[in-house]
Amino acid sequence: MPFKTLDDIGEVAGKAVLVREDLNVPMADGRVSDDTRLRATVATLAELADRGARVLVLAHFGRPKGERVEADSLIHVVPALQAVLGRSVGFIADCTGDAAEAAVAALSPGSITVLENTRFHKGEEKNDPAFVAALARLGDLYVNDAFSAAHRAHASTEGLAHALPAYAGRAMQAELEALEKALGKPEHPVAAVVGGAKVSTKLAVLTHLVTKVDHLIIGGGMANTFLAARGVDVGKSLCEHDLKSTAEAILDAADAAGCTVHLPYDALVAREFAANPPSLRVTNVHEVAADEMILDVGPQATEALADVLKTCRTLVWNGPLGAFEIAPFDTATVALARSAAALTSEGALVSVAGGGDTVAALNHAGVAGDFSYVSTAGGAFLEWMEGKDLPGVSALNG
Repeated sequence: MPFKTLDDIGEVAGKAVLVREDLNVPMADGRVSDDTRLRATVATLAELADRGARVLVLAHFGRPKGERVEADSLIHVVPALQAVLGRSVGFIADCTGDAAEAAVAALSPGSITVLENTRFHKGEEKNDPAFVAALARLGDLYVNDAFSAAHRAHASTEGLAHALPAYAGRAMQAELEALEKALGKPEHPVAAVVGGAKVSTKLAVLTHLVTKVDHLIIGGGMANTFLAARGVDVGKSLCEHDLKSTAEAILDAADAAGCTVHLPYDALVAREFAANPPSLRVTNVHEVAADEMILDVGPQATEALADVLKTCRTLVWNGPLGAFEIAPFDTATVALARSAAALTSEGALVSVAGGGDTVAALNHAGVAGDFSYVSTAGGAFLEWMEGKDLPGVSALNG
């Protein structure tokens, strides 16, 4: 991936550097309720400020649809950003225009300043050249540090990279290097875990992965659709019966590509989706009763999957194996995640995971910090797994 990083940026003292970050954080009672994305900005913002740049933070917040909406002002995020940075953060009440340009000109070297929500302007989501030019007038250089927004071809994520000298920030760099190790030029054998409720949401991911990986482990509700495609009666389980032929086509493509697909052969089933229901039992998938639901991968299949990971050098993970939000249907996800984490700690496995449910599941298992890399990006991570070009990344490649 031929992109430039902060190591290539040269002297920045006194220069205005526009840094695209992801500050689209959850709020509760007027305060930031999860500062994960803010903590991801620290490496880039602190480094540039310490090197004497006038750091200008660009970001979107909410969905104001090109209108100025007070609830979506980035001023609400500034106190939490100051807290994670441990230094003062300024705020400018627009991201273009004469007043913003004057305010930027008055900033001191080493300062960090948040510009107002880019989505207050209709030109942002339209990637309007005039809006890109207005943004570019504020800065000398552009740094994209927001992989999670890189699948959007917006003015602040893609357009600016063509208007100013462009570089990847430290968080973006770490993400791209991890993804390159996982699917770009991975060490084989490669395993992919793909879970989640529905095949329909991950058709493109599954179709792409069978051409890239040696082992495809399918879990979650989508595994039921594949089991049904193979003639298994899955009872009342969540299953997209209308996609059985699609599942068959993916299985055929996997066979043709030499990819081994792993489906559960035993399962945790119950007649109701509730914590520790009295109807809970472990059974072979061919013996699921008509009034039962498959809610997790069974213990024998989970153990076999752990053995598969022991033969692999690279793992990509997106989605839980079962209905992990409710015990005991988190058992397989937790067990396999801990197996992957242990192999990673031993240096036997490069493990890359991403997606909201996946991050929550790995945190629940207590192993998110033990994976090689965990991406907090949602849509961008999924589109990368689909093999799509991400506009914000492609623009950094020149």
